[in-house]
Amino acid sequence: MKLMVPDPDGSEGGQVVDTDVDQARRQLELLSNAASIGASLNVQTTAQRLADLVVPGLGDFANVNLATEIGDGEEPPERTGGGDLALRRTALAPAGRRWPNGYLPVGDDLPRFPNQSVINSFQAGKGFMISGRSHINALYDHNPDMERALIPIGGDHEEVSLLCAPLVTERMHDAIEQPGLLLGSIEVWRRTPFTAADLQLLQWLAAYAAVSIDNARRYTREHRMALALQQSMLPQARAVTTAGETAGIYVPAGAGATGGLGGDWFDVIPLSSARVALVVGEVVGQGVHAAAAMGRMRTAVRTLADLDLEPDELLTHLDDLVIHFAEGHEAPGSSCIYAVVDPTTRRCTVASAGHPPPAIVRPDGAVEYIPLSPGPLLGVGGLAFEVAEVDLRDGDVLALYSDGLIQHPSNDIDRGMAIFRERLAAARPTDGDLYVAASRLVAGFSQDALRDDGTLLLARVHGVRDEDTASWEIPADPAAVAGSRQSAVDRVSEWGLAGLAFATELVVSELVTNAIRYGGGCATLRLIRESDRLTCEVSDPSSTAPHIKRARDTDEGGRGLYIAARLVNRWGVRYTPTGKTIWAEQPLQASELI
Repeated sequence: MKLMVPDPDGSEGGQVVDTDVDQARRQLELLSNAASIGASLNVQTTAQRLADLVVPGLGDFANVNLATEIGDGEEPPERTGGGDLALRRTALAPAGRRWPNGYLPVGDDLPRFPNQSVINSFQAGKGFMISGRSHINALYDHNPDMERALIPIGGDHEEVSLLCAPLVTERMHDAIEQPGLLLGSIEVWRRTPFTAADLQLLQWLAAYAAVSIDNARRYTREHRMALALQQSMLPQARAVTTAGETAGIYVPAGAGATGGLGGDWFDVIPLSSARVALVVGEVVGQGVHAAAAMGRMRTAVRTLADLDLEPDELLTHLDDLVIHFAEGHEAPGSSCIYAVVDPTTRRCTVASAGHPPPAIVRPDGAVEYIPLSPGPLLGVGGLAFEVAEVDLRDGDVLALYSDGLIQHPSNDIDRGMAIFRERLAAARPTDGDLYVAASRLVAGFSQDALRDDGTLLLARVHGVRDEDTASWEIPADPAAVAGSRQSAVDRVSEWGLAGLAFATELVVSELVTNAIRYGGGCATLRLIRESDRLTCEVSDPSSTAPHIKRARDTDEGGRGLYIAARLVNRWGVRYTPTGKTIWAEQPLQASELI
């Protein structure tokens, strides 16, 4: 019987070879099943599919060896007229076989071939076949160690045959065919000799598989680039603030997921007056585009957070920005949750745009979800966001997460949240290292089973001690300014911060004077001592914010706020339901740090 086998280079026609009926049937079956090789975008999985395809249809044993650069998504060196081949064992078949002692396992690098003809054949894109133990041993220069490592059929008196084909993928540049890349090789072993039809068939399968392996390599490179870009845009996994300590983890979806690397992100943003913002979000899309969109979203949130907006106001402004982004970039449908923790009042204020509610883990191990009605997804526009407030205790752990961690195979979100609650309780994040607890929690998720990437942000709350704060009610009387100055200086001195007394006196004098003169009512002065800074804030009923002006030489006023701003590290204004608060921060000196 005659069998038409396609040429490996993909040209029309092929070669007609003589074969028997049973062999022809097996070879036709191999050709028809070749499409399964490229079903995965994982390099090792693709190589294993190739090895599994040819065993037992073409031989008893098979191995695939790829250039060491392939696993990292990089291109191997271009083919040249000579030189070493740096190959790594990537797949073996049949899977699960107990291989002879000393045989090279998956993951190990191959030794250099002593026979230059093998290298030349690979670089020329040609396969070869060898039969007979003596010829096989000569191929490896009669080196016993190399024979044990590379020949899967043991015994010097046992017959063995080798069929080998290079994995070469062609390249095009400006419609001009370029020299192909040598990705590696496939070896097929059996005890009976191979035929010309076997070689022709293996070369065709190798050419087909090389395209699939190169596609998987390109995907690996893009996936790594996107992951590196995303990781560079995320904050440090651990952070310590006055409000507590945080630990964040990003878990990309497995290779089998439809979405792959998505746009989940988290952030920890220090705010004024010892407060901290905890943010978790998710943007629509995958790969590099999702990472870039995530970077825009995180930058927008940080910019809005610097304005000290309430959570619902911040999400409203963010919603407008996403609508603007969608005009030429990503589609609407992103989600975000924004929570502000105030360690002086031990209170958390949170709002959500299409994001699941945070969970609280109490020191006794109880886990509860904050009752929160999520607003619409970002980019919808025209709808309001609701705010939820909850009281916290020292040692409580807030858990913010993306929906990838609560997805259930049955698409039952309630069941997914119930399972997540159980995992939170089992991780015991209220005790010990918070990052270890977060890692322990996400370790319970099989990365290959994750249909979407996931993000987890844990925050263990530490309130500001009562002795580290002081506040005074200031009547709307200019005569009260002197008393407020003295009270602030006395308290700063009691705290051992005499070096900040002069600057604090000037700042208090300016802010209290402005509050009495323009605030339209009584004011409140508050000092907060943190581990590395001193915050002075004055609140009044007015919603008019002050502005720094550079006074001219002939002006009689307008210099107070300018001088006060020069004495502090930073200052700002935040609006409240009853008016506004002006705050100013001074860094503690090295001898004053607590």
